Amino acid sequence: MVEESSPSQAVGTAPGLTQPEQIAAERLFGDRLDLARRYVGHLATSGLERGLIGPREVPRLWSRHVLNCAVIESEFPEGATLADVGSGAGLPGLCLAIARPDLRLTLVEPLERRVVWLEEVVADLGLTNVSVVRGRAEQVAGTVDVDFVTARAVSALATLIPLTLPLLGGSGTLVAIKGRSAAEEVEKAAKAIRKFKGHSAEVHTVGEGLLEEPTTVVRIVVGGS
Repeated sequence: MVEESSPSQAVGTAPGLTQPEQIAAERLFGDRLDLARRYVGHLATSGLERGLIGPREVPRLWSRHVLNCAVIESEFPEGATLADVGSGAGLPGLCLAIARPDLRLTLVEPLERRVVWLEEVVADLGLTNVSVVRGRAEQVAGTVDVDFVTARAVSALATLIPLTLPLLGGSGTLVAIKGRSAAEEVEKAAKAIRKFKGHSAEVHTVGEGLLEEPTTVVRIVVGGS
């Protein structure tokens, strides 16, 4: 039996950046780019070994995953509190924590092996603005109360709404990373949005002119006017 390495023991070299990716990474991470590289190194080694990402994703960790997530940092005001539901490999939560040390993030993840990995990576990177909570979103709704909720690749919006909006405590915003069918998902989720007192649903893209493929975001507001 081979003993499983911890992320700090298993960190490898992050996949290389193309020139456009380098420009985007420098813009998004600034003087914390080395931290982002180390995080990508975790994903490419222990994240792969523990099944948090698939082997086909390693060559495109920067473009498809890390930069795609980090670019939504522009959606959040300074000092905001966020919950990343179904955080998995820390996408987008850890990307945002690295890009924006002013944000306070709670990574919500039900699977123990993923929670262990997230905690080890957070400790290794020295991220003091991140906490990890094990549980399903509906189980932590009474203990997690944040300004924003974010999620990526968790479920269709109609299913995601009941999992995320209760974490806002009656006031806040869901910022969900979605694909090209985002507008269709919003339409199908209209009933759920109303049920959980959401409004002002908006689909837009971020990262135009910076990323080869901009990130599509759905914003849904709870409370307010």
